[in-house]
Amino acid sequence: MEYGKNKAPVVVAKGQGELAEMILEEARRHGVYIAKDPQLVAMLSELDLEQEIPERLYTAVAVILSWAYWLKGMRPGDEVKDSN
Repeated sequence: MEYGKNKAPVVVAKGQGELAEMILEEARRHGVYIAKDPQLVAMLSELDLEQEIPERLYTAVAVILSWAYWLKGMRPGDEVKDSN
């Protein structure tokens, strides 16, 4: 998922099996934090690439994003400040 300047998080990568493992490995190489949530994965897997996260998943995604921000020592909005 990606958020940044988008009004809602967007699906930027998805895959199953070996492709999923490659995506995870690439994410790890870039310091992306990975949360294991099978229920959220099942819901997100129904979405297409570049599709915004639907409102019904906002709470679940917000929990994951807040965890990722906390681990990086960031606050919401910091990603926008860094890109200017």
